[in-house]
Amino acid sequence: MEAQNLLVIMADEHNAMAMGCARHEYVRTPHIDALAARGVRFTNAYTNSPICVPARAAFHTGQYVCRSGYWDNSFGYDGKIDSWGHALRRAGRRVESIGKLHFQNGEFDTGFDRQHIPMHLANGTGMVQGSIRGQFPGFKPKGKMTPGKANILARAGAGESNYTLYDRKISRLACEWLEAAVRDNNDAPWCLFVSFVTPHYPLIAPEDYIAPYLKQDLPLPLYDDYKRFPPHPWWAAKAEVLEDLTPERNRLAVASYFGLCSFMDAMTGAVLQTLERSGLSASTRIVYTSDHGECLGKRGLWGKSVMYREATQIPLIISGDGVAQGGLCVTPVSLVDAYPSVLQAAGASAQAAPGLPGRSWFDIAGEGDDERIVFSEYHAMGSPSAAYLVSDGRYKFHYYAGGYEPELFDTANDPDELNNLAGQAAYQSLRQTFEQRLHAITDPEATDQAAKTAQKQLIEKHGGPEAVFEKFATGGKAYTDVPAELLA
Repeated sequence: MEAQNLLVIMADEHNAMAMGCARHEYVRTPHIDALAARGVRFTNAYTNSPICVPARAAFHTGQYVCRSGYWDNSFGYDGKIDSWGHALRRAGRRVESIGKLHFQNGEFDTGFDRQHIPMHLANGTGMVQGSIRGQFPGFKPKGKMTPGKANILARAGAGESNYTLYDRKISRLACEWLEAAVRDNNDAPWCLFVSFVTPHYPLIAPEDYIAPYLKQDLPLPLYDDYKRFPPHPWWAAKAEVLEDLTPERNRLAVASYFGLCSFMDAMTGAVLQTLERSGLSASTRIVYTSDHGECLGKRGLWGKSVMYREATQIPLIISGDGVAQGGLCVTPVSLVDAYPSVLQAAGASAQAAPGLPGRSWFDIAGEGDDERIVFSEYHAMGSPSAAYLVSDGRYKFHYYAGGYEPELFDTANDPDELNNLAGQAAYQSLRQTFEQRLHAITDPEATDQAAKTAQKQLIEKHGGPEAVFEKFATGGKAYTDVPAELLA
Protein backbone atom coordinates (compact mmCIF):
# COMPACT_ATOMS: atom_id res chain seq x y z
CA MET A 1 0.00 0.00 0.00
CA GLU A 2 1.42 3.37 -1.03
CA ALA A 3 2.20 5.76 1.81
CA GLN A 4 -0.35 8.51 2.35
CA ASN A 5 -1.51 10.91 5.03
CA LEU A 6 -3.65 9.32 7.75
CA LEU A 7 -6.45 10.96 9.72
CA VAL A 8 -7.59 8.88 12.71
CA ILE A 9 -10.77 10.05 14.45
CA MET A 10 -11.85 8.47 17.72
CA ALA A 11 -15.05 9.10 19.66
CA ASP A 12 -15.57 8.10 23.28
CA GLU A 13 -18.26 5.63 24.31
CA HIS A 14 -19.98 5.49 20.92
CA ASN A 15 -22.43 2.59 20.75
CA ALA A 16 -21.76 0.76 17.46
CA MET A 17 -25.42 0.79 16.47
CA ALA A 18 -25.99 4.49 17.19
CA MET A 19 -25.33 5.60 13.60
CA GLY A 20 -27.52 6.08 10.58
CA CYS A 21 -25.25 3.84 8.51
CA ALA A 22 -25.90 1.05 11.04
CA ARG A 23 -29.61 1.49 10.27
CA HIS A 24 -30.51 2.98 13.63
CA GLU A 25 -34.13 4.05 13.58
CA TYR A 26 -33.57 7.36 15.34
CA VAL A 27 -29.92 8.46 15.52
CA ARG A 28 -28.82 10.86 12.79
CA THR A 29 -25.10 10.90 11.92
CA PRO A 30 -24.94 12.21 8.33
CA HIS A 31 -21.19 12.88 8.23
CA ILE A 32 -20.21 9.47 9.57
CA ASP A 33 -22.76 7.91 7.22
CA ALA A 34 -21.15 9.69 4.27
CA LEU A 35 -17.73 8.42 5.36
CA ALA A 36 -19.10 4.86 5.48
CA ALA A 37 -20.52 5.31 1.98
CA ARG A 38 -17.03 6.20 0.75
CA GLY A 39 -15.33 3.31 2.52
CA VAL A 40 -15.81 0.07 4.46
CA ARG A 41 -17.72 -0.35 7.70
CA PHE A 42 -16.83 -3.27 9.97
CA THR A 43 -19.91 -4.88 11.51
CA ASN A 44 -18.02 -6.99 14.07
CA ALA A 45 -15.51 -4.54 15.54
CA TYR A 46 -14.76 -4.80 19.27
CA THR A 47 -12.86 -3.00 21.97
CA ASN A 48 -10.18 -4.99 23.79
CA SER A 49 -11.47 -3.71 27.11
CA PRO A 50 -14.80 -1.96 27.79
CA ILE A 51 -13.33 0.92 29.76
CA CYS A 52 -11.38 3.98 28.59
CA VAL A 53 -7.76 3.72 29.72
CA PRO A 54 -7.03 0.03 28.98
CA ALA A 55 -8.86 0.27 25.66
CA ARG A 56 -6.79 3.24 24.57
CA ALA A 57 -3.56 1.55 25.64
CA ALA A 58 -4.49 -1.46 23.48
CA PHE A 59 -5.35 0.84 20.57
CA HIS A 60 -1.98 2.59 20.67
CA THR A 61 0.29 -0.35 21.52
CA GLY A 62 -1.42 -3.22 19.68
CA GLN A 63 -1.07 -5.28 22.88
CA TYR A 64 -3.80 -7.06 24.82
CA VAL A 65 -4.31 -5.72 28.34
CA CYS A 66 -3.23 -9.03 29.85
CA ARG A 67 0.16 -8.56 28.19
CA SER A 68 0.65 -4.83 28.64
CA GLY A 69 -0.49 -4.51 32.27
CA TYR A 70 -2.55 -1.35 31.74
CA TRP A 71 -5.31 -2.90 33.83
CA ASP A 72 -7.77 -0.15 34.67
CA ASN A 73 -8.35 3.59 34.75
CA SER A 74 -5.41 4.13 37.09
CA PHE A 75 -2.85 2.38 34.87
CA GLY A 76 -2.39 4.92 32.10
CA TYR A 77 -0.18 4.30 29.09
CA ASP A 78 3.30 5.66 29.83
CA GLY A 79 5.25 4.97 26.65
CA LYS A 80 7.16 1.98 28.06
CA ILE A 81 5.69 -0.23 25.33
CA ASP A 82 6.18 0.69 21.69
CA SER A 83 3.20 2.52 20.14
CA TRP A 84 2.31 3.08 16.52
CA GLY A 85 3.33 6.68 17.11
CA HIS A 86 6.86 5.60 17.99
CA ALA A 87 6.96 3.42 14.88
CA LEU A 88 5.78 6.26 12.65
CA ARG A 89 8.43 8.56 14.03
CA ARG A 90 11.11 5.96 13.31
CA ALA A 91 9.89 6.03 9.74
CA GLY A 92 10.28 9.80 9.63
CA ARG A 93 6.56 10.58 9.72
CA ARG A 94 5.07 13.61 11.41
CA VAL A 95 2.57 12.34 14.00
CA GLU A 96 0.49 14.58 16.28
CA SER A 97 -2.65 14.35 18.41
CA ILE A 98 -5.50 16.71 19.22
CA GLY A 99 -7.81 15.97 22.15
CA LYS A 100 -8.29 13.13 24.61
CA LEU A 101 -5.48 10.61 25.06
CA HIS A 102 -6.12 9.38 28.62
CA PHE A 103 -2.49 8.39 29.11
CA GLN A 104 -0.82 8.65 32.51
CA ASN A 105 0.27 12.21 31.83
CA GLY A 106 1.80 14.39 29.14
CA GLU A 107 5.39 14.02 30.33
CA PHE A 108 6.15 10.59 28.88
CA ASP A 109 7.20 10.00 25.29
CA THR A 110 4.17 8.13 23.95
CA GLY A 111 5.05 8.52 20.28
CA PHE A 112 3.57 11.90 19.34
CA ASP A 113 5.69 14.76 18.07
CA ARG A 114 3.18 17.05 19.73
CA GLN A 115 0.05 16.63 21.83
CA HIS A 116 -2.46 19.46 21.35
CA ILE A 117 -4.80 20.11 24.33
CA PRO A 118 -4.44 16.52 25.59
CA MET A 119 -6.64 15.19 28.39
CA HIS A 120 -4.90 12.60 30.56
CA LEU A 121 -5.60 10.85 33.86
CA ALA A 122 -6.64 13.34 36.52
CA ASN A 123 -3.47 14.29 38.44
CA GLY A 124 -1.70 11.43 36.69
CA THR A 125 -3.45 8.92 38.95
CA GLY A 126 -7.04 8.53 37.80
CA MET A 127 -9.71 6.74 39.84
CA VAL A 128 -7.38 4.79 42.11
CA GLN A 129 -10.25 3.62 44.33
CA GLY A 130 -11.52 1.57 41.40
CA SER A 131 -8.50 -0.72 41.81
CA ILE A 132 -9.88 -2.00 45.13
CA ARG A 133 -11.52 -5.26 44.07
CA GLY A 134 -11.59 -7.49 47.14
CA GLN A 135 -7.83 -7.58 47.74
CA PHE A 136 -8.42 -6.20 51.25
CA PRO A 137 -11.09 -8.49 52.80
CA GLY A 138 -11.42 -6.49 56.01
CA PHE A 139 -11.94 -3.15 54.29
CA LYS A 140 -15.47 -1.78 54.29
CA PRO A 141 -15.75 1.64 52.63
CA LYS A 142 -18.03 4.23 54.17
CA GLY A 143 -20.02 5.07 51.09
CA LYS A 144 -19.75 4.12 47.43
CA MET A 145 -16.51 2.73 46.11
CA THR A 146 -16.87 4.71 42.91
CA PRO A 147 -19.01 7.73 42.01
CA GLY A 148 -22.46 6.65 40.91
CA LYS A 149 -24.22 7.34 37.63
CA ALA A 150 -27.54 8.33 39.17
CA ASN A 151 -26.50 11.98 39.37
CA ILE A 152 -25.31 11.90 35.76
CA LEU A 153 -28.64 10.59 34.50
CA ALA A 154 -30.50 13.05 36.72
CA ARG A 155 -28.69 15.91 34.94
CA ALA A 156 -29.52 14.63 31.47
CA GLY A 157 -30.99 17.19 29.12
CA ALA A 158 -30.18 20.23 27.00
CA GLY A 159 -27.15 22.44 27.55
CA GLU A 160 -23.40 22.70 27.25
CA SER A 161 -20.90 20.79 29.38
CA ASN A 162 -17.13 20.98 29.56
CA TYR A 163 -17.11 17.93 27.31
CA THR A 164 -19.06 19.58 24.50
CA LEU A 165 -16.99 22.75 24.88
CA TYR A 166 -13.82 20.65 24.72
CA ASP A 167 -15.00 18.85 21.59
CA ARG A 168 -15.83 22.14 19.91
CA LYS A 169 -12.25 23.25 20.53
CA ILE A 170 -10.83 19.91 19.37
CA SER A 171 -12.76 20.18 16.11
CA ARG A 172 -11.68 23.77 15.56
CA LEU A 173 -7.99 23.02 16.22
CA ALA A 174 -8.12 19.98 13.93
CA CYS A 175 -9.50 22.14 11.13
CA GLU A 176 -6.78 24.72 11.70
CA TRP A 177 -4.14 21.96 11.73
CA LEU A 178 -5.28 20.65 8.36
CA GLU A 179 -5.33 24.13 6.86
CA ALA A 180 -1.80 24.72 8.16
CA ALA A 181 -0.68 21.39 6.65
CA VAL A 182 -1.68 22.74 3.22
CA ARG A 183 0.13 26.03 3.79
CA ASP A 184 3.29 24.15 4.83
CA ASN A 185 3.29 22.56 1.37
CA ASN A 186 5.29 19.59 2.66
CA ASP A 187 4.88 16.39 0.66
CA ALA A 188 5.96 14.12 3.55
CA PRO A 189 3.00 12.00 4.77
CA TRP A 190 1.62 12.87 8.20
CA CYS A 191 -0.65 11.19 10.76
CA LEU A 192 -3.14 13.20 12.80
CA PHE A 193 -5.06 11.59 15.68
CA VAL A 194 -8.22 13.56 16.55
CA SER A 195 -9.88 12.27 19.71
CA PHE A 196 -13.26 13.54 20.92
CA VAL A 197 -14.85 12.92 24.34
CA THR A 198 -18.52 12.80 23.35
CA PRO A 199 -20.92 10.98 23.41
CA HIS A 200 -19.41 9.97 26.77
CA TYR A 201 -21.49 11.24 29.70
CA PRO A 202 -22.31 13.75 31.20
CA LEU A 203 -25.51 13.33 29.21
CA ILE A 204 -25.88 17.03 28.43
CA ALA A 205 -26.39 17.75 24.74
CA PRO A 206 -26.48 21.16 23.04
CA GLU A 207 -30.02 22.36 22.39
CA ASP A 208 -29.82 22.18 18.59
CA TYR A 209 -28.81 18.52 18.71
CA ILE A 210 -31.12 17.18 21.41
CA ALA A 211 -34.23 19.03 20.23
CA PRO A 212 -35.09 16.68 17.31
CA TYR A 213 -35.01 13.68 19.65
CA LEU A 214 -37.13 15.33 22.32
CA LYS A 215 -39.89 15.70 19.74
CA GLN A 216 -39.99 11.95 19.11
CA ASP A 217 -41.61 9.22 21.16
CA LEU A 218 -38.39 7.32 21.81
CA PRO A 219 -38.76 3.73 23.00
CA LEU A 220 -37.39 2.68 26.37
CA PRO A 221 -34.18 0.63 26.33
CA LEU A 222 -34.62 -3.14 26.15
CA TYR A 223 -35.17 -4.42 29.69
CA ASP A 224 -34.52 -0.92 31.02
CA ASP A 225 -35.04 -2.21 34.57
CA TYR A 226 -32.67 -5.14 35.02
CA LYS A 227 -34.78 -6.45 37.89
CA ARG A 228 -37.13 -7.68 35.13
CA PHE A 229 -34.23 -9.42 33.40
CA PRO A 230 -32.30 -12.12 35.30
CA PRO A 231 -28.85 -10.56 35.74
CA HIS A 232 -25.73 -12.66 35.51
CA PRO A 233 -24.24 -13.02 39.03
CA TRP A 234 -20.91 -11.50 37.93
CA TRP A 235 -22.39 -8.11 37.13
CA ALA A 236 -25.44 -8.19 39.38
CA ALA A 237 -23.32 -7.28 42.39
CA LYS A 238 -21.57 -4.39 40.64
CA ALA A 239 -24.62 -2.88 38.93
CA GLU A 240 -26.03 0.29 40.36
CA VAL A 241 -29.79 0.12 40.77
CA LEU A 242 -31.30 3.44 39.72
CA GLU A 243 -34.49 3.26 41.73
CA ASP A 244 -35.68 6.76 40.82
CA LEU A 245 -35.03 6.46 37.08
CA THR A 246 -38.57 6.89 35.79
CA PRO A 247 -39.53 6.07 32.20
CA GLU A 248 -39.59 9.80 31.45
CA ARG A 249 -36.12 10.30 32.89
CA ASN A 250 -34.84 7.24 31.04
CA ARG A 251 -36.17 8.55 27.72
CA LEU A 252 -34.57 11.94 28.40
CA ALA A 253 -31.22 10.22 29.04
CA VAL A 254 -31.58 8.30 25.77
CA ALA A 255 -32.47 11.51 23.90
CA SER A 256 -29.42 13.21 25.43
CA TYR A 257 -27.14 10.41 24.30
CA PHE A 258 -28.60 10.47 20.80
CA GLY A 259 -28.14 14.25 20.76
CA LEU A 260 -24.49 13.84 21.77
CA CYS A 261 -24.00 11.34 18.93
CA SER A 262 -25.34 13.91 16.46
CA PHE A 263 -23.21 16.63 18.05
CA MET A 264 -20.07 14.51 17.80
CA ASP A 265 -20.98 13.70 14.20
CA ALA A 266 -21.13 17.43 13.47
CA MET A 267 -17.71 17.99 15.05
CA THR A 268 -16.34 15.12 12.97
CA GLY A 269 -18.07 16.52 9.89
CA ALA A 270 -16.34 19.87 10.27
CA VAL A 271 -12.95 18.11 10.24
CA LEU A 272 -13.83 15.98 7.21
CA GLN A 273 -15.18 18.99 5.32
CA THR A 274 -11.96 20.90 6.01
CA LEU A 275 -9.97 17.94 4.72
CA GLU A 276 -12.02 18.01 1.52
CA ARG A 277 -11.95 21.78 1.13
CA SER A 278 -8.17 21.84 1.65
CA GLY A 279 -7.62 19.43 -1.23
CA LEU A 280 -6.20 16.71 1.04
CA SER A 281 -8.89 14.05 0.59
CA ALA A 282 -7.24 12.28 -2.35
CA SER A 283 -3.97 11.90 -0.43
CA THR A 284 -5.42 11.00 2.98
CA ARG A 285 -6.78 7.75 4.36
CA ILE A 286 -9.31 7.99 7.19
CA VAL A 287 -10.17 5.80 10.18
CA TYR A 288 -13.20 6.42 12.41
CA THR A 289 -13.76 4.41 15.60
CA SER A 290 -14.45 4.57 19.35
CA ASP A 291 -12.64 3.27 22.43
CA HIS A 292 -15.67 1.25 23.60
CA GLY A 293 -19.45 1.24 23.47
CA GLU A 294 -22.29 2.30 25.79
CA CYS A 295 -24.98 0.15 27.43
CA LEU A 296 -27.52 2.94 26.90
CA GLY A 297 -29.93 1.65 29.53
CA LYS A 298 -30.16 -1.85 28.10
CA ARG A 299 -30.59 -4.45 30.89
CA GLY A 300 -30.93 -1.47 33.23
CA LEU A 301 -27.25 -0.59 32.76
CA TRP A 302 -25.63 2.69 31.79
CA GLY A 303 -21.96 3.11 30.96
CA LYS A 304 -19.82 0.17 29.86
CA SER A 305 -17.78 -2.35 31.93
CA VAL A 306 -19.67 -5.49 30.87
CA MET A 307 -19.01 -7.90 28.02
CA TYR A 308 -22.33 -7.56 26.18
CA ARG A 309 -22.25 -6.17 22.66
CA GLU A 310 -23.67 -2.78 23.61
CA ALA A 311 -20.53 -2.15 25.70
CA THR A 312 -17.87 -4.05 23.75
CA GLN A 313 -18.84 -3.55 20.11
CA ILE A 314 -17.50 -0.37 18.51
CA PRO A 315 -18.01 1.54 15.26
CA LEU A 316 -15.17 1.19 12.78
CA ILE A 317 -14.98 2.76 9.32
CA ILE A 318 -11.99 3.09 7.00
CA SER A 319 -11.81 4.98 3.71
CA GLY A 320 -9.35 6.28 1.18
CA ASP A 321 -7.06 5.00 -1.53
CA GLY A 322 -7.17 1.21 -1.79
CA VAL A 323 -10.48 0.86 0.11
CA ALA A 324 -13.71 -0.20 -1.60
CA GLN A 325 -16.63 2.22 -1.43
CA GLY A 326 -19.83 1.36 0.40
CA GLY A 327 -18.48 -1.96 1.66
CA LEU A 328 -19.35 -4.01 4.72
CA CYS A 329 -16.85 -6.34 6.36
CA VAL A 330 -18.14 -9.03 8.72
CA THR A 331 -14.72 -10.34 9.77
CA PRO A 332 -14.20 -9.74 13.51
CA VAL A 333 -11.62 -7.06 14.29
CA SER A 334 -10.55 -5.12 17.37
CA LEU A 335 -8.56 -2.13 18.55
CA VAL A 336 -5.24 -4.01 18.66
CA ASP A 337 -5.50 -4.10 14.87
CA ALA A 338 -4.94 -0.33 14.85
CA TYR A 339 -1.17 -0.73 15.20
CA PRO A 340 -0.57 -2.60 11.91
CA SER A 341 -3.38 -0.64 10.22
CA VAL A 342 -1.86 2.76 10.98
CA LEU A 343 1.59 1.64 9.92
CA GLN A 344 0.36 0.15 6.66
CA ALA A 345 -1.70 3.21 5.77
CA ALA A 346 1.30 5.43 6.40
CA GLY A 347 3.70 3.19 4.51
CA ALA A 348 5.69 2.31 7.62
CA SER A 349 4.95 -1.39 8.13
CA ALA A 350 8.65 -2.20 8.28
CA GLN A 351 8.82 -0.37 11.61
CA ALA A 352 6.28 -2.61 13.36
CA ALA A 353 7.16 -4.32 16.62
CA PRO A 354 7.22 -8.12 16.24
CA GLY A 355 4.83 -10.59 17.82
CA LEU A 356 1.70 -8.44 17.99
CA PRO A 357 -1.73 -10.10 17.63
CA GLY A 358 -3.25 -7.58 15.24
CA ARG A 359 -3.71 -7.50 11.50
CA SER A 360 -4.30 -4.45 9.30
CA TRP A 361 -7.92 -3.42 8.78
CA PHE A 362 -6.99 -2.43 5.24
CA ASP A 363 -5.93 -6.00 4.43
CA ILE A 364 -8.91 -7.55 6.19
CA ALA A 365 -11.36 -5.25 4.39
CA GLY A 366 -10.06 -6.48 1.05
CA GLU A 367 -9.52 -10.14 1.81
CA GLY A 368 -11.70 -11.12 4.79
CA ASP A 369 -10.67 -13.85 7.24
CA ASP A 370 -13.01 -16.72 8.06
CA GLU A 371 -10.80 -18.07 10.85
CA ARG A 372 -10.34 -14.89 12.82
CA ILE A 373 -11.39 -14.33 16.45
CA VAL A 374 -11.34 -11.25 18.68
CA PHE A 375 -10.54 -10.99 22.38
CA SER A 376 -11.59 -8.52 25.07
CA GLU A 377 -11.09 -8.43 28.84
CA TYR A 378 -12.09 -6.42 31.90
CA HIS A 379 -10.16 -6.10 35.17
CA ALA A 380 -11.49 -2.81 36.46
CA MET A 381 -13.69 -1.09 39.00
CA GLY A 382 -16.60 -2.87 40.59
CA SER A 383 -15.81 -6.30 39.20
CA PRO A 384 -15.35 -9.27 41.57
CA SER A 385 -13.05 -10.98 39.06
CA ALA A 386 -11.78 -10.76 35.51
CA ALA A 387 -14.18 -11.09 32.59
CA TYR A 388 -13.16 -12.24 29.12
CA LEU A 389 -14.76 -12.24 25.68
CA VAL A 390 -13.87 -14.37 22.67
CA SER A 391 -15.87 -14.07 19.44
CA ASP A 392 -15.62 -15.51 15.95
CA GLY A 393 -18.15 -13.06 14.55
CA ARG A 394 -21.20 -15.27 15.06
CA TYR A 395 -20.73 -16.91 18.44
CA LYS A 396 -19.64 -14.88 21.42
CA PHE A 397 -18.25 -16.47 24.58
CA HIS A 398 -17.92 -14.79 27.99
CA TYR A 399 -15.71 -16.33 30.67
CA TYR A 400 -15.74 -15.02 34.23
CA ALA A 401 -12.83 -15.89 36.52
CA GLY A 402 -13.62 -17.12 39.99
CA GLY A 403 -16.07 -19.87 39.11
CA TYR A 404 -18.92 -17.84 37.65
CA GLU A 405 -21.05 -19.50 34.98
CA PRO A 406 -19.87 -18.61 31.45
CA GLU A 407 -22.10 -17.25 28.70
CA LEU A 408 -22.34 -18.29 25.05
CA PHE A 409 -24.49 -16.41 22.55
CA ASP A 410 -25.43 -17.03 18.94
CA THR A 411 -25.41 -13.40 17.83
CA ALA A 412 -26.82 -14.22 14.40
CA ASN A 413 -30.07 -15.53 15.90
CA ASP A 414 -29.89 -13.72 19.24
CA PRO A 415 -28.38 -10.27 18.56
CA ASP A 416 -29.55 -8.91 21.92
CA GLU A 417 -27.72 -11.69 23.76
CA LEU A 418 -30.63 -12.82 25.88
CA ASN A 419 -30.36 -16.62 25.50
CA ASN A 420 -27.28 -18.12 27.18
CA LEU A 421 -26.35 -21.39 25.45
CA ALA A 422 -23.36 -22.26 27.65
CA GLY A 423 -25.26 -24.74 29.77
CA GLN A 424 -27.06 -26.54 26.95
CA ALA A 425 -25.82 -30.01 26.05
CA ALA A 426 -25.89 -29.33 22.32
CA TYR A 427 -23.31 -26.55 22.72
CA GLN A 428 -20.75 -28.20 25.01
CA SER A 429 -18.31 -28.91 22.19
CA LEU A 430 -18.50 -25.30 21.00
CA ARG A 431 -18.08 -24.06 24.56
CA GLN A 432 -14.94 -26.15 24.94
CA THR A 433 -13.60 -24.78 21.67
CA PHE A 434 -13.97 -21.23 22.92
CA GLU A 435 -12.40 -22.10 26.26
CA GLN A 436 -9.40 -23.50 24.38
CA ARG A 437 -9.20 -20.32 22.30
CA LEU A 438 -9.23 -18.26 25.48
CA HIS A 439 -6.47 -20.33 27.10
CA ALA A 440 -4.40 -20.00 23.92
CA ILE A 441 -4.36 -16.25 24.53
CA THR A 442 -4.07 -16.14 28.33
CA ASP A 443 -4.54 -18.15 31.50
CA PRO A 444 -7.75 -16.48 32.71
CA GLU A 445 -7.36 -17.27 36.41
CA ALA A 446 -3.66 -16.41 36.55
CA THR A 447 -4.26 -13.17 34.70
CA ASP A 448 -7.05 -12.29 37.14
CA GLN A 449 -4.62 -12.71 40.02
CA ALA A 450 -1.89 -10.75 38.25
CA ALA A 451 -4.25 -7.80 37.77
CA LYS A 452 -5.40 -7.87 41.39
CA THR A 453 -1.82 -8.10 42.63
CA ALA A 454 -0.75 -5.09 40.58
CA GLN A 455 -3.80 -3.16 41.77
CA LYS A 456 -3.12 -4.08 45.39
CA GLN A 457 0.43 -2.79 45.06
CA LEU A 458 -0.93 0.46 43.63
CA ILE A 459 -3.34 0.85 46.55
CA GLU A 460 -0.58 0.17 49.08
CA LYS A 461 1.64 2.70 47.31
CA HIS A 462 -1.04 5.31 48.04
CA GLY A 463 -1.25 4.38 51.72
CA GLY A 464 -3.77 1.53 51.73
CA PRO A 465 -7.49 1.30 51.00
CA GLU A 466 -8.63 3.66 53.76
CA ALA A 467 -6.29 6.42 52.59
CA VAL A 468 -7.19 5.83 48.95
CA PHE A 469 -10.90 5.92 49.62
CA GLU A 470 -10.59 9.12 51.65
CA LYS A 471 -8.42 10.83 49.04
CA PHE A 472 -9.93 9.68 45.77
CA ALA A 473 -13.50 8.47 46.33
CA THR A 474 -14.94 11.25 48.47
CA GLY A 475 -16.56 13.85 46.28
CA GLY A 476 -15.15 12.35 43.11
CA LYS A 477 -16.68 12.19 39.66
CA ALA A 478 -17.55 9.19 37.53
CA TYR A 479 -15.55 10.61 34.63
CA THR A 480 -12.34 12.54 34.01
CA ASP A 481 -12.95 16.28 34.05
CA VAL A 482 -11.44 18.55 31.43
CA PRO A 483 -8.71 20.77 32.93
CA ALA A 484 -9.76 24.41 32.78
CA GLU A 485 -6.64 25.41 30.85
CA LEU A 486 -7.67 23.20 27.93
CA LEU A 487 -10.87 25.19 27.49
CA ALA A 488 -9.27 28.62 27.57
